[in-house]
Amino acid sequence: MSKEKIAVLGLGYVGLPLAVALAEKFGDVLGFDINAARVAELGQGHDRTGEIDDGRLRSSRLRCSNEAGHLADRTLFIVTVPTPIDAHNTPDLTPLIRASEMIGQYLKTGDVVVYESTVYPGVTEEVCGPVLARVSGLRQYEDFKLGYSPERINPGDKVHTLEKITKVVSGQDSETMNRVAAVYEAVVEAGIHRAPSIRVAEAAKVIENTQRDLNIALMNELALIFDRLGIRTLDVLEAAGTKWNFLPFRPGLVGGHCIGVDPYYLTQKAQEVGYYPQVILAGRRVNDGMGAFVAQKLVKLLIAADRPVKGARVGVLGLTFKENVPDLRNSRVPDIIAELRQFGIEPLIHDPHAEQAEAMHEYNLSLSDLEAFQELDGLILAVPHQAYLNMSRSRLTGMVNGTGLLVDVKSALSESDLPGRYWSL
Repeated sequence: MSKEKIAVLGLGYVGLPLAVALAEKFGDVLGFDINAARVAELGQGHDRTGEIDDGRLRSSRLRCSNEAGHLADRTLFIVTVPTPIDAHNTPDLTPLIRASEMIGQYLKTGDVVVYESTVYPGVTEEVCGPVLARVSGLRQYEDFKLGYSPERINPGDKVHTLEKITKVVSGQDSETMNRVAAVYEAVVEAGIHRAPSIRVAEAAKVIENTQRDLNIALMNELALIFDRLGIRTLDVLEAAGTKWNFLPFRPGLVGGHCIGVDPYYLTQKAQEVGYYPQVILAGRRVNDGMGAFVAQKLVKLLIAADRPVKGARVGVLGLTFKENVPDLRNSRVPDIIAELRQFGIEPLIHDPHAEQAEAMHEYNLSLSDLEAFQELDGLILAVPHQAYLNMSRSRLTGMVNGTGLLVDVKSALSESDLPGRYWSL
């Protein structure tokens, strides 16, 4: 193990915590990312994602680089690049293929390549392996070996960290499995689970988030029903939650790089083998429609309050995909904004964690200062960042005018904060 020269490709929410942890146990760990700005930032001892605190990063032995040539002497490669979907919800394996092509240029006999990126069963051996073989000129299964160990990072979670989550590992044979397991055992305190095959490990990962997606979809559908019945969903869930086996899922927007994406990887593969997954896709349709529903609800409330809709002053608090993280990937808040625009409303947007440049790049949206949130006809608390919850209720409700409405997507507040003018999902 001490001779293992490890490279972690992709230094985002998944790759950086892994690379730092490995560097604390192994003497030669390289963190690689094609983003030169990201590498420079990490070199200065700062992680803008907030996953690794600056003190730990500065004291780390991890070497970071965006120069592909530094991969030449590595013996074990761990790939943690994103696996997104395109505009048609089709899996986009481009980042994974590009990373494999890069590794292939430096792959040597005896090397192992481990993938952590979420994929459907078969991608590691049927897509990535052949790319590595083609570029390197080596033989898959013989000259180089493959492994798969799905990432389980929960962005922003300081409790369920890499070290405290059981790690699923797999390899193409027992020798590779033992080699891969030894690396992860060195850093994962919770222990590892050895999957019987790479395909099993790939499937295990993709169904984790599919299960969560479906449970949240059920809550969202219940919220749609209870809204028509005039019942607050949170009140129902709190009552039902008094039973020991009631699962504590809540309705809300489902975005991010995992839960809102992974089900499409599974359904893609299912359709390739001749099965049309009805339940999974039904859940996706429900969740993907919640942003538009929230916007339409605000419009209906404005009309019911005899307030003008077109040109209404509306503020949206929160743009990232979840609370207290700066990650904008696959956020569903832009769905709310797009639907409001259909009604002639150009909302103000604020987020204490999001970067203006990234918001513009990802969604062509501008962020506003909170000082502009005055005399609003409607205020949508889309992402309950702690910064918002720490505000005095008088400051929060003071953003709306005398007849203004407060829409609380995740029921983070109480109806008493704005009696008669409050609605939650």
